[in-house]
Amino acid sequence: MIHKTAKIHPLAYIEPNVEIGENTNIGPFCIVRGGAKIGKNCKFTAYCEIRENVIIGNGTTMGSRCTISANATIGNNTTIKYGFVLTDTPNLKDGGFKSVKGIGDNVLIGANVTLMPSFSIGNNSIIGACSQVRTNVPDDEIWYGSPAKFFKKNV
Repeated sequence: MIHKTAKIHPLAYIEPNVEIGENTNIGPFCIVRGGAKIGKNCKFTAYCEIRENVIIGNGTTMGSRCTISANATIGNNTTIKYGFVLTDTPNLKDGGFKSVKGIGDNVLIGANVTLMPSFSIGNNSIIGACSQVRTNVPDDEIWYGSPAKFFKKNV
Protein backbone atom coordinates (compact mmCIF):
# COMPACT_ATOMS: atom_id res chain seq x y z
CA MET A 1 0.00 0.00 0.00
CA ILE A 2 1.25 3.45 -0.88
CA HIS A 3 0.13 6.06 1.63
CA LYS A 4 -1.96 8.85 0.11
CA THR A 5 0.51 11.53 1.28
CA ALA A 6 3.52 9.81 -0.32
CA LYS A 7 4.87 11.67 -3.35
CA ILE A 8 5.96 9.41 -6.19
CA HIS A 9 7.60 11.11 -9.17
CA PRO A 10 5.85 10.20 -12.44
CA LEU A 11 9.14 8.84 -13.82
CA ALA A 12 9.67 6.47 -10.86
CA TYR A 13 8.79 2.78 -11.21
CA ILE A 14 7.06 1.11 -8.27
CA GLU A 15 6.33 -2.62 -8.55
CA PRO A 16 3.22 -4.20 -7.01
CA ASN A 17 3.26 -5.34 -3.37
CA VAL A 18 5.23 -2.33 -2.08
CA GLU A 19 4.53 -0.35 1.10
CA ILE A 20 5.44 3.33 1.20
CA GLY A 21 4.72 5.38 4.32
CA GLU A 22 3.21 8.81 4.74
CA ASN A 23 5.10 11.89 3.55
CA THR A 24 7.76 9.82 1.79
CA ASN A 25 9.15 11.21 -1.48
CA ILE A 26 10.38 8.95 -4.28
CA GLY A 27 12.33 10.85 -6.95
CA PRO A 28 12.61 10.44 -10.72
CA PHE A 29 14.00 7.24 -12.21
CA CYS A 30 13.88 5.43 -8.86
CA ILE A 31 12.90 1.76 -8.89
CA VAL A 32 11.24 0.10 -5.91
CA ARG A 33 10.92 -3.69 -6.27
CA GLY A 34 8.17 -5.92 -4.92
CA GLY A 35 8.02 -6.66 -1.22
CA ALA A 36 9.87 -3.47 -0.25
CA LYS A 37 8.63 -1.61 2.84
CA ILE A 38 9.59 2.04 3.18
CA GLY A 39 8.69 3.99 6.33
CA LYS A 40 7.27 7.46 6.69
CA ASN A 41 9.07 10.78 6.10
CA CYS A 42 11.75 9.23 3.87
CA LYS A 43 13.29 10.88 0.83
CA PHE A 44 14.94 9.23 -2.17
CA THR A 45 16.40 11.43 -4.89
CA ALA A 46 16.98 10.33 -8.50
CA TYR A 47 18.11 6.93 -9.82
CA CYS A 48 17.84 4.91 -6.59
CA GLU A 49 17.07 1.21 -6.75
CA ILE A 50 15.45 -0.53 -3.80
CA ARG A 51 15.41 -4.24 -4.56
CA GLU A 52 13.07 -7.01 -3.41
CA ASN A 53 12.00 -7.29 0.24
CA VAL A 54 14.09 -4.38 1.50
CA ILE A 55 12.89 -2.78 4.74
CA ILE A 56 13.67 0.90 5.32
CA GLY A 57 12.75 2.67 8.57
CA ASN A 58 11.24 6.10 9.14
CA GLY A 59 13.05 9.34 8.33
CA THR A 60 15.74 7.82 6.11
CA THR A 61 17.14 9.86 3.21
CA MET A 62 19.12 8.62 0.25
CA GLY A 63 21.02 10.61 -2.36
CA SER A 64 21.04 9.83 -6.06
CA ARG A 65 22.34 6.63 -7.64
CA CYS A 66 22.07 4.41 -4.56
CA THR A 67 21.38 0.68 -4.76
CA ILE A 68 20.08 -1.42 -1.89
CA SER A 69 20.27 -5.17 -2.52
CA ALA A 70 17.41 -7.56 -1.90
CA ASN A 71 16.46 -8.52 1.66
CA ALA A 72 18.49 -5.75 3.31
CA THR A 73 17.33 -3.68 6.27
CA ILE A 74 18.01 0.02 6.89
CA GLY A 75 17.03 1.58 10.20
CA ASN A 76 15.40 4.86 11.16
CA ASN A 77 16.82 8.35 10.59
CA THR A 78 19.73 7.18 8.47
CA THR A 79 21.32 9.51 5.91
CA ILE A 80 23.00 7.98 2.88
CA LYS A 81 24.77 10.27 0.43
CA TYR A 82 24.92 9.64 -3.33
CA GLY A 83 26.54 6.64 -5.01
CA PHE A 84 26.04 4.17 -2.13
CA VAL A 85 25.88 0.45 -2.91
CA LEU A 86 24.79 -2.22 -0.46
CA THR A 87 25.77 -5.22 -2.53
CA ASP A 88 25.13 -8.89 -2.70
CA THR A 89 27.50 -11.05 -4.68
CA PRO A 90 27.36 -14.61 -5.89
CA ASN A 91 28.64 -17.21 -3.46
CA LEU A 92 30.77 -19.21 -5.87
CA LYS A 93 31.07 -22.18 -3.48
CA ASP A 94 27.30 -22.71 -2.99
CA GLY A 95 25.90 -21.21 -6.17
CA GLY A 96 23.59 -18.82 -4.27
CA PHE A 97 24.15 -15.30 -3.03
CA LYS A 98 25.98 -14.19 0.10
CA SER A 99 23.52 -12.81 2.61
CA VAL A 100 22.96 -9.10 2.93
CA LYS A 101 22.78 -7.70 6.45
CA GLY A 102 21.95 -4.06 6.92
CA ILE A 103 22.34 -0.66 8.46
CA GLY A 104 21.21 0.48 11.92
CA ASP A 105 19.48 3.62 13.16
CA ASN A 106 20.91 7.16 13.05
CA VAL A 107 23.74 6.26 10.67
CA LEU A 108 25.51 8.72 8.36
CA ILE A 109 27.10 7.28 5.22
CA GLY A 110 29.23 9.49 2.96
CA ALA A 111 29.20 9.53 -0.84
CA ASN A 112 30.38 6.59 -2.95
CA VAL A 113 30.48 4.01 -0.15
CA THR A 114 30.16 0.26 -0.75
CA LEU A 115 28.92 -2.12 1.96
CA MET A 116 30.02 -5.63 1.06
CA PRO A 117 27.72 -8.63 1.63
CA SER A 118 27.46 -10.37 5.01
CA PHE A 119 28.36 -7.21 6.94
CA SER A 120 26.43 -4.53 8.79
CA ILE A 121 26.80 -0.99 10.09
CA GLY A 122 25.72 -0.43 13.69
CA ASN A 123 23.56 2.28 15.21
CA ASN A 124 24.88 5.86 15.45
CA SER A 125 27.90 5.11 13.26
CA ILE A 126 29.50 7.24 10.55
CA ILE A 127 31.16 5.94 7.39
CA GLY A 128 33.46 8.32 5.50
CA ALA A 129 33.11 9.02 1.80
CA CYS A 130 34.61 6.59 -0.73
CA SER A 131 34.93 3.82 1.86
CA GLN A 132 34.53 0.12 1.25
CA VAL A 133 33.09 -1.63 4.31
CA ARG A 134 34.36 -5.23 4.50
CA THR A 135 33.64 -6.01 8.13
CA ASN A 136 30.94 -5.33 10.71
CA VAL A 137 30.99 -1.78 12.04
CA PRO A 138 29.90 -1.70 15.71
CA ASP A 139 27.52 0.86 17.19
CA ASP A 140 28.82 4.39 17.84
CA GLU A 141 31.99 4.25 15.71
CA ILE A 142 33.48 6.28 12.85
CA TRP A 143 35.15 4.35 10.03
CA TYR A 144 36.68 5.39 6.70
CA GLY A 145 39.03 4.18 3.95
CA SER A 146 39.26 1.37 1.44
CA PRO A 147 39.03 -1.01 3.12
CA ALA A 148 37.29 0.94 5.88
CA LYS A 149 39.08 0.98 9.22
CA PHE A 150 38.15 2.21 12.69
CA PHE A 151 38.91 5.89 13.26
CA LYS A 152 37.34 6.73 16.62
CA LYS A 153 34.29 6.37 18.83
CA ASN A 154 31.35 8.58 17.86
CA VAL A 155 30.53 10.21 21.18
